[in-house]
Amino acid sequence: MTGILKIVGGVAVVLVAYGVGCYRASIGAGQGVPVASLTELEREFSEQMRNVVLEGNFTIEGVDPSDGRPERYEIAQVTKLDERRWRFDARVTYGNVDVTLPVVVPLVWAGDTPMVSITDFAIPGLGDEFGARVVFYDNRYAGTWDHGEYGGLMYGTISPTASN
Repeated sequence: MTGILKIVGGVAVVLVAYGVGCYRASIGAGQGVPVASLTELEREFSEQMRNVVLEGNFTIEGVDPSDGRPERYEIAQVTKLDERRWRFDARVTYGNVDVTLPVVVPLVWAGDTPMVSITDFAIPGLGDEFGARVVFYDNRYAGTWDHGEYGGLMYGTISPTASN
């Protein structure tokens, strides 16, 4: 009987290790490109988004826009993973949601302006069917968002965290 328990235990360890490995790969853990290979714009964006808070409001279409709802994103860092994907190590706070997680998103450039561009996107723990176009310029961010049948605008400022 102890032989069977050892086999079952070994299989369980292998499955857990495999699951952790798959999760780490999906979030791009440990996969950042060398900083020396970043372009000047990419390096500036990476530095701008280290230990910052994006704080502002979002609106919901069909609801009075003066009833903006607060949102807050604490960004520890952003890391370029490959040609289009960047990982945002973020704490997301809006409504009743307060979660810290790495979010891997496509980032495109509109000239010298970085923009997150997602369509039908899944965020672990928050759901799927997210869409957004969010630009980062100077010390501000702004964009559009949708999640399922809801959508609206989002905007705010980028500032250093209190510990910076």
